[in-house]
Amino acid sequence: MKPQDSQIQRVTVSLMSRGYPARRRVRSPPPRGPSGAPAVHTGRVEEFEEAPPEQIVQPGEEAAVPRQAASIVVLRGGDAALELLLVQRTPAARFMGGVWVFPGGAVDAHEGDGDPSHRAAAVRELREEAGVDLDVAGGPDSLVKYSQWITPAVVRTRFDTHFFLATLPEGQEPVIDGEEIVDQAWFTPQGALDAHADGRLDLVFPTIKHLEQFATFPSAQALLDHAQATEVVPITPIVVMEGEIARVLLPGDDGYVAPAG
Repeated sequence: MKPQDSQIQRVTVSLMSRGYPARRRVRSPPPRGPSGAPAVHTGRVEEFEEAPPEQIVQPGEEAAVPRQAASIVVLRGGDAALELLLVQRTPAARFMGGVWVFPGGAVDAHEGDGDPSHRAAAVRELREEAGVDLDVAGGPDSLVKYSQWITPAVVRTRFDTHFFLATLPEGQEPVIDGEEIVDQAWFTPQGALDAHADGRLDLVFPTIKHLEQFATFPSAQALLDHAQATEVVPITPIVVMEGEIARVLLPGDDGYVAPAG
């Protein structure tokens, strides 16, 4: 194995929205506030521990087509505060075992195509993983789209994940299934980031980047208002080599070049 191949293994897999976890060391720019928050969420470079080599696309191998997926960020706090729901996947899971995530998963075939399928999948996954039923509070049409993240082409297991925001319906509280999901908790965005920095909460790259953005908003309603007024631009992180060091870049970073196609 070439040194560069080994370095790429260190950074790619935890970029999957539904992939293997990895610890990370982060160097990020100060988040932008609501008045100047960009449609494209930015971040600097990430360095990760070793990732499974079977997840790395080899030279000459065709990139995988991303599977459609959806994730939902449940909010509470109204105009006064901002808390969001994170759930912990079972440590026995093949993908992201033990990691704390926003509820979500792949789109099922019966849910169709396009935006309606992503919304239907988000509502279904939230009901299955956290016991929250949005069908009594507007259903899929009530979701506010926030972002779209696509796993880099250097990873074999790829997802095109659409992230949505939703307010916790009145009178409901999360109830986990105890199998796929083993724990749940409400966090402020900064509280979740602090718990991750202290080693108390395992998070992956897309979750971290979303939390960094959410931490700049004073309330759930301010975040929803911003999302409703902001165009969603797909994000595809890229892996670049600087000597023998592989780094992950996002749109807005120096050296970022949008992937072809």
